Amino acid sequence: MEHAANRADGDIVQDLLAVAELLEEPQLAQLYAYLAREREATVQDVMDDLDLAQGTAYSYVNRLVDAGVLTVTDDEQPRQYAAREIDLTVTTAAGDREYTITPALIDAVGRRETDADIDTYIDRHGVAGLATALTYAIARERGEVTHRLMAEDLDISPLAAEMILQALRPVVHEHYDIEETEAGLDELDIDGDGADDA
Repeated sequence: MEHAANRADGDIVQDLLAVAELLEEPQLAQLYAYLAREREATVQDVMDDLDLAQGTAYSYVNRLVDAGVLTVTDDEQPRQYAAREIDLTVTTAAGDREYTITPALIDAVGRRETDADIDTYIDRHGVAGLATALTYAIARERGEVTHRLMAEDLDISPLAAEMILQALRPVVHEHYDIEETEAGLDELDIDGDGADDA
């Protein structure tokens, strides 16, 4: 799905619709993220690892194949499936912000059902807000920003910033090569008073 400018308009529209489906249904996002991590898997693998019923697993896989975000990599039984790379930049309707839809963002959306902090953040700030928070989470894990700076930039409370940064930390470490020693500049100072809260 990268290099969308070189594709026919119908393909670009199909890509946008497929990505919108992933971002609106956390279960589909979770399945896509799983296949992006595993590189290849069978429906049985999906059933076992994601604890899905057989009918649900087949339905989700078929929907994502039809949407064009999964491909069949081996037609022999059992079939193997893989996730297509997604790297799509979207501009908000007001034209004031851009965000990039990547497997990491889709993974974060997929965690919505199992992580209350991500779910709450999406409810309050939408997927575009989560994409912005993910950008800060990457910078935070690289030691470039603190939760207080994020809170100030986005006009949210330091506690809300810390909560979403902590929730996104596993996503960042699964999708980006970040040294553990770089992370955690302000991990223990949750309330922003300059003292360790441990």
